[in-house]
Amino acid sequence: MKNNYIFLIFITLFNSHLFYSQEIVPLYKKVNPSVVTILTESKSIETNFESTIVSSLGSGVLISKDGEILTAAHVVKKKKKITIKFTSGEEIPAKVIRSISIADIALIKLSWMPEKYTVAKIGNSDNSNIGEKIMIIGSPYGLGNSLSVGYISGKHTNQKRTSGFALNEYFQTDASINHGNSGGPMFNLKGEVIGISSYIISESGGFQGLGFAVTSNLAKKLVIEGHTKWTGINGYLIDTVTAWLLNVPFNGGMLVESVVEFSPAYFAGIKGGFQKVKLNGKEVILGGDIILAINDTPLTQEVFEELSGIKTDKRNFLEKDSYKVKLLRGGKIEEIIINFKK
Repeated sequence: MKNNYIFLIFITLFNSHLFYSQEIVPLYKKVNPSVVTILTESKSIETNFESTIVSSLGSGVLISKDGEILTAAHVVKKKKKITIKFTSGEEIPAKVIRSISIADIALIKLSWMPEKYTVAKIGNSDNSNIGEKIMIIGSPYGLGNSLSVGYISGKHTNQKRTSGFALNEYFQTDASINHGNSGGPMFNLKGEVIGISSYIISESGGFQGLGFAVTSNLAKKLVIEGHTKWTGINGYLIDTVTAWLLNVPFNGGMLVESVVEFSPAYFAGIKGGFQKVKLNGKEVILGGDIILAINDTPLTQEVFEELSGIKTDKRNFLEKDSYKVKLLRGGKIEEIIINFKK
């Protein structure tokens, strides 16, 4: 009797595994061509005007016939060169369209479309539940289009912000996420993208069962349907006390740490810094411009959040095709226009 019981358990597990495989294999084959590897190059500022070129990689997913790709913001942030590699081996350059660092989500666009491509469908993440089976495709450690399968372990929403602020919303998963997976899609069993891989919690640096993906609905709100414009500026917001420490004759502003090459800010002539220092316990890069106002409005915390896409209840900046930037450079105040292509 005992042996028969063990045999029944074995058969049940075997059949469950067989169904599991039959369920995933065709789904992977269907959606995998929409997943891309993102190869990037960036300039790392060291000290005393020295810099080095750093290469890195991530993942993304093609979501439109116009060449739009969803990925994680940290994959493309500060990158001077972005190249998209498809499963066919074809490589195409891309540029950033929108990037929201606080939510770690970005939209980039191909310079041209490949001969053959597959567009992924964006799902409604509100319809996904804890315990639901999912799969993640990406390029962990450069191993292109690797599959990991697991479950939605939790859903976390940051509700500390007030009305009008975009919320951070993540799925927690036990599906393996490692270096190179960032920006890769999380699919439900309908083959819909319901999340974009963001980060892991780990003591060893490797995956330990705690991975997080930005929900597809947040991605739609912030970067697919959003109105922010990517400038290419990476900066540090300074308050009244910090302004006094830096000898800035204003109550605040934004210290420009770096400007991505060939970005709107780069072509406008805005300058980044060249010297790393510790400021308020944080490593920042000094020597660049300090932005004081946008379109004659002082660059306060509120304005900064609106321009960054964090605050979504105002559109007076976001709908403009150009920004008039008032900045402090070498002790003198200058005005520069940043233009955006439609």
